Amino acid sequence: MIKNKKIAIVGGGPGGLTLARLLQQKGADVKVYERDLDRNARVQGSPLDLHEESGLKALNEAGLLQEFKDNYMPGAERKKILNERGEVLFSDHGIKSEENFGDEHFRPEIDRGVLRKLLLDSLKPETLEWNSHFLTMENQGEGWLLHFKNKASVYADMVIGADGANSRIRPFITDIRPVYSGITMLEGNIYNAIQSAPQISNLLNGGKIMAFGNSKDILMGQKANGEIGFYVSFKAEEGWAETSGLNFSNREAVLYWFIKEFPGWGENWYELFRSAEMPFIPRPIYCMPSDQTWDTLPNLTMLGDAAHVMPPFAGEGVNMAMLDALELSEALVGNNFGSSQEALSMYERNMRKRAALAARESLENGERMHSATALQTMLDFFVSH
Repeated sequence: MIKNKKIAIVGGGPGGLTLARLLQQKGADVKVYERDLDRNARVQGSPLDLHEESGLKALNEAGLLQEFKDNYMPGAERKKILNERGEVLFSDHGIKSEENFGDEHFRPEIDRGVLRKLLLDSLKPETLEWNSHFLTMENQGEGWLLHFKNKASVYADMVIGADGANSRIRPFITDIRPVYSGITMLEGNIYNAIQSAPQISNLLNGGKIMAFGNSKDILMGQKANGEIGFYVSFKAEEGWAETSGLNFSNREAVLYWFIKEFPGWGENWYELFRSAEMPFIPRPIYCMPSDQTWDTLPNLTMLGDAAHVMPPFAGEGVNMAMLDALELSEALVGNNFGSSQEALSMYERNMRKRAALAARESLENGERMHSATALQTMLDFFVSH
């Protein structure tokens, strides 16, 4: 089905790179087009916890599980739950097993940049076309002619959109758009955290923190290279980033906003704002409708956030993307279908079904985590587990 066909993957995140690895194992001719300048571009975002039945399953099929074990962050999945004053009400530090691969409840964490490097190193040389800012494409013969901002156009027999929540591939498949969840997160990153944020770093202790109070949250986790990533999470109108008037490059302005909008939260949290790199990044949280559907095309599909962006409150986003990659590769290289359109149709139906379940869980968790009873709800959940 993919023999003698040129396959273009647009987007070099975990989903796209996993798919490229899996297809290359089966002899496919694959190119990945990524807008980042090169492989040394800094990858932001919180660490990723991979799940046995999805992300880790895909890595195992890609022959990369040992590489993951060699590079993950032992202990980074340990967590503490705090109230708004910074008091620790739950901690599993010193309780959890350091390594328990094969257990469905073990969710080892890995830095996003480290995972990307692991996947990149598994690909054939020249697979990645860096500095490839995709603009649009058009039908050509039985395939597509892809156009880029800063390079010559290229032809592909099949295109896979792995280009995230703001996908430029998705409109060629469907007009359905994501819906705002009602929650916005303000992202911050702290470099050299032991020196620049010693109190927070000591409290975090290499794991994760979830703090709840007054229907608002602070969520943070240890990253590689001594960095900490954190999110201030709250309910807001969809256009809050534009209408708030907040200068996200002004440290004191953002701290003043926090003090004003998070009443009752302790001064211990101020260290986050005084040590974070500028600017802060506002991230309104979106979710695709759970009932979305579209007509399958014979030479175009998508995976990950491009297909089913969802809130991060169940830790399923990257896991769904990597499972998408595994199931799509199996559909394309198997002998169970009479045509690529049949293969893609089965993949898309299964993908939409399981993504809808994960998205609903994420939305429900988001509501729980931003409710007036969030602290007690989350304490009850983790104590029971």
